[in-house]
Amino acid sequence: MIKGKFITLEGGEGVGKSTNIDFIRAYLEAHHIPLVMTREPGGTPLAEKIRGLLLASQTENISEQTELLLMFAARSQHINQVILPALSAGKWVLCDRFTDATYAYQGGGRRMDIKTIEWLERIVQGNLKPDLTLLLDAPVNIGMQRAEQRGTLDRFEQEKLHFFEDVRRAYLLQANLNPERIKVINANQSLANVQQVIIETLQRFML
Repeated sequence: MIKGKFITLEGGEGVGKSTNIDFIRAYLEAHHIPLVMTREPGGTPLAEKIRGLLLASQTENISEQTELLLMFAARSQHINQVILPALSAGKWVLCDRFTDATYAYQGGGRRMDIKTIEWLERIVQGNLKPDLTLLLDAPVNIGMQRAEQRGTLDRFEQEKLHFFEDVRRAYLLQANLNPERIKVINANQSLANVQQVIIETLQRFML
């Protein structure tokens, strides 16, 4: 059995992940690729419960360390119950966010120790990394305007502008550190142009 491919879609708030992950799914399915689409935090019943804790506004303050550990707890369950079984069965996995988001939101936005994140990554993931990551990037003020138009903001979306500036910088740093895997796509252009770049990137990946 040939191992499947692992593709992740990343980006800050309001960059069009929801629209474009559906587009990517349709493109891959049109090429008859067996596919599992999932998301983080979440992807299993237990991990989705953890997602609810992380995104909902809480009366009790969630410490930065608690937030980080909950992220990796959900990820551990997700990897073992969904991602690894799918890849082992030869299916491709398309995931809305993965560990790059942790480096961006907890490492960049929360300014947590990167070495701690790397340590948890090794424990939870072993050698597992995405084969391809598409990073949708747009100026923070534009992304937040789009996010606010969607309605009620979750716990992360309620953060101050400087938090998201730090998130964006951390994402772009990850892209600079991993240029073979992470492909940055300018999301501050028409949807048609964004999706054309996505197609071209996927075509190169699938050669």
